Amino acid sequence: MARSSSGFVAGLTVAAIAAVGFLAFQASANVPETLGKPSASVSAKSSAPKAPRDKKNPTALPSSSGTGARVVYSVGDDRVWLVGSGNKVRRTFKVTPGTVDPAAGTYAVTTRAGAVTGSDGTQIEHVVRFTLVNGVAIGFSAAVNGSTEAPDPEKKLGGIRASRADGDAMWAFATVGAKVVVIK
Repeated sequence: MARSSSGFVAGLTVAAIAAVGFLAFQASANVPETLGKPSASVSAKSSAPKAPRDKKNPTALPSSSGTGARVVYSVGDDRVWLVGSGNKVRRTFKVTPGTVDPAAGTYAVTTRAGAVTGSDGTQIEHVVRFTLVNGVAIGFSAAVNGSTEAPDPEKKLGGIRASRADGDAMWAFATVGAKVVVIK
């Protein structure tokens, strides 16, 4: 009997930890800016130089986008590259950014969600989050209805929207801990 009750308690503990983690993420996405949470800048315009591009092939991976397997996101070009081992681009695609941009730098995927309602009320899937900016969660996703429309500029939104096919590819590639390199 002791074995089954200790297994039951362990199961409850795991469930409680998962629930607390989920609630903590939800709360962090709704923290008022007035609390001064440390984070990256809200503006995409900064003094960081734009990564060099191949003028003959604008979809080519920028040369200063890091090394190793990674997701590369260009804020200035609204483009993502999924880069595998050997610096080989597995896929590149255009995205529609939210109204809040992450600062240039290297991040890691922190959380993922199969399907949720986005901050703009849109049903989204394959959510891959990698940072917070002034309390706004920043991550990649795809609208279930396939929409990649520009977001309402009056709202603070961190969703970087891709097509459903590109969202599927991101979901398969960017697991928790995966490197995300943001460039200008």
